Amino acid sequence: MNYLPNILFAIILIAGLGYFSVNVKKLIRNIKLGKSKEVKDNTSLRWKNMINIALGQSKMVRRPISGFLHVIVYVGFVIINIEVLEIIIDGLFGTHRIGLKVLSPAVYGFLIGTFEILALGVLISVIVFWIRRNVIKIKRFLSSEMKGWPKNDGNIILYFEVVLMCLFLIMNATDATFQNLEAGNIISQYIAPLFNGFSETALHTIERTAWWIHIIGILAFLNYLYYSKHLHILLAFPNTYYGRLNPKGQFDNNEAVTKEVQLMMDPNADPFAAPAEGEEVPAKFGASDVQDLSWVSLLNAYTCTECGRCTSECPANQTGKKLSPRKIMMDTRDRLVEVGKNIDANKGEFKDDGKQLLDDYITREELWACTSCNACVEACPVSIDPLSIIMEMRSYLVMEQSAAPIELNNMMTNIENNGAPWPYNQMDRLNWKNE
Repeated sequence: MNYLPNILFAIILIAGLGYFSVNVKKLIRNIKLGKSKEVKDNTSLRWKNMINIALGQSKMVRRPISGFLHVIVYVGFVIINIEVLEIIIDGLFGTHRIGLKVLSPAVYGFLIGTFEILALGVLISVIVFWIRRNVIKIKRFLSSEMKGWPKNDGNIILYFEVVLMCLFLIMNATDATFQNLEAGNIISQYIAPLFNGFSETALHTIERTAWWIHIIGILAFLNYLYYSKHLHILLAFPNTYYGRLNPKGQFDNNEAVTKEVQLMMDPNADPFAAPAEGEEVPAKFGASDVQDLSWVSLLNAYTCTECGRCTSECPANQTGKKLSPRKIMMDTRDRLVEVGKNIDANKGEFKDDGKQLLDDYITREELWACTSCNACVEACPVSIDPLSIIMEMRSYLVMEQSAAPIELNNMMTNIENNGAPWPYNQMDRLNWKNE
């Protein structure tokens, strides 16, 4: 028996999975560059959110057309790849359609038939997605941040899916043993006539070629995810689990600032007293670079699907402001990837590159254009929170650089002096009653 194909398959499989595991380690390391944040509350609700939002696609279908098509692609692609288990076993042990030896022809035929129907559904949906992006040119895919690589990335993944689905159907159509079963070939039976007149050897060669390219394509697709926005296929699950549970209008309380205010209001407090044991004084307020953000925000950045629903719902963006919540997430991810490469190039340590997220990626104009309305948070189909990044960066500008817009500085000065946002003495507050 010739074991060379089995050995070659094992080498390709180990190489593909090994490279993927290396990238997963880098991904986890990069996310852990963020500040620690405890997310252990209400685990039952978190599991419910993950099941409903990530698995059930509940927020995706709020836009019926794209949502329905996405569900088909998502469900189809995941279920079809169950067959990868059979391919791996066949490849390692030299068997052919091991499922037929384990399952009855009726059950096996039902499974493969389901896969073929889903494969056709995925093909149709992917073609519609391509038309929406490149022919109809939906407005939210035309923003400046979607030019170049982001646009190409969106198309590449569609081509990947078309090729993989076609290979799956061709593999079934040219497998004479499978076609002779007359069970499960629901779609491939209509493709098989295209190969009439081919010799048995030619059919076998085509089937084996499609089989090999199919499994290599799946491994290539798996490793491509790390470099693509489609990483959300994997990260949507943890991201929805760790998603924000507090009411959207409730901002996180900065304990360090609260303590400072309490200290100022306590007449008996010693402003020069040393911090209590175990109490940490923040080295920096807010965030100017990715390392200053929480690890949850960095997970958000990697999970961004670049669908643009957040930006299309943003009132600031709709009125012509420079702000795009999608760009905030894309910029954060790009900077995080850059920091990760810096660490790789410097043997595990970050070497100051003279750049940061603020100004080099995200401008101050973008940050101050935000109305903090949470429309972007509500719109995101995978529980991403762009507002938390914006607010952290605003905090840095205000508390570290005193670089708030003049209108905001005037308001804060009025609050400090007059106890209200308006430039009127407290004694004059009720004068309006006499008018």
